[in-house]
Amino acid sequence: MTRCGGSKKAERFTESVIREMTRLSDEYHGVNLSQGFPDFPAPEAVKAAACDAILADINQYAVTWGAAPLREAIAREFTRRYGVPIDADAQVTVCCGSTEAMITTLLASVDPGDEVIVFEPFYENYGPDAILSDAAPRYVTLREPEWAFDPDELTAAFNNRTRAIIINSPNNPTGKVFTPKELDVIARLCQQWDVLAVTDEIYEHILYDEARHVPMAAIDGMADRTVTINSLSKTFSVTGWRVGWTIAPAKLTGAIRKVHDFLTVGAAAPLQAAGVIALGLPESYYRDLAAGYERRRNLLLDILERHRFVCFRPSGAYYIMTDLAAFDVTDDVEFAQHLVREVGVAAVPGSSFYRNAALGRTKLRFCFCKQEATLREADRRLVKLGLKTAD
Repeated sequence: MTRCGGSKKAERFTESVIREMTRLSDEYHGVNLSQGFPDFPAPEAVKAAACDAILADINQYAVTWGAAPLREAIAREFTRRYGVPIDADAQVTVCCGSTEAMITTLLASVDPGDEVIVFEPFYENYGPDAILSDAAPRYVTLREPEWAFDPDELTAAFNNRTRAIIINSPNNPTGKVFTPKELDVIARLCQQWDVLAVTDEIYEHILYDEARHVPMAAIDGMADRTVTINSLSKTFSVTGWRVGWTIAPAKLTGAIRKVHDFLTVGAAAPLQAAGVIALGLPESYYRDLAAGYERRRNLLLDILERHRFVCFRPSGAYYIMTDLAAFDVTDDVEFAQHLVREVGVAAVPGSSFYRNAALGRTKLRFCFCKQEATLREADRRLVKLGLKTAD
């Protein structure tokens, strides 16, 4: 018997279902509405800045926790937009994307036996991140159609072992934007139990229907117990660059930087230089970004509803969670595989976003960070489902 196989930790979670659906989409030449990467260009000024930085030989290691100009731009933008003072030298750490920022934060703040509260449905990394940090994930369910949590259920999840709670708003996969009232409930419990709020805010600028993003760090009493995670990926359509960051209390930043250093050393130096240009784009860029995504959201909602998917209308991010009631489906994974192999459209099985897979067995998630022509091609292919479309 050899001990050269995988660890017991690795046995407690699966490979990424999202990335698996992309592999299937590539294999069957599908329209990929599974993985959330845009199929349209990043801003020209941002791409040009990356090229300029490479040609200027900004090609060696930056300071491991991030080049000073980018950290200063991150701090300046957060303070300007939300009124929370940030010290770039003491609070900002640049990471290799928000994915690394999340696992780095948990490794830096959580001890074995601690509990981490996760809202489900959740972005699929959060559960494995808690496990890899030797923590026990504790799940609280967001219930459709509003994806609201039960305050009593959340209150019951907090205890003396609770070290952190992960909040993703705007939310992947549901498109939920947590309301100020909901955030106040979370903040009160964090303060009562001395718990760290770890917030994934990468969709902060992708909002619809007058929804408003409120950072947890901007709520009274939370600046010193919140780690805000963000990245360039979604706002600037550069998901392959892997440049993200944490904004953390100074007393935690040292631990985050140590873990980050030994995980990845640092993010790509020329792309950090381009990030400074990205964060300096005018406000009109953000308005156009949200407006463009709102058009795509409305188009995909229309497409999916005509093909008899029951859609939960998102208020933010660029995903639509759907129910498969019209298809008499009991196995979302089987249906998603059928959809990509026989119809040519890739989506993500809903069960991959739940600890309790049964809660997602009749759901699929679609993304709309695609050109309108891509979405219309999906519309043409979905006719193969063989159902009559709604009038």
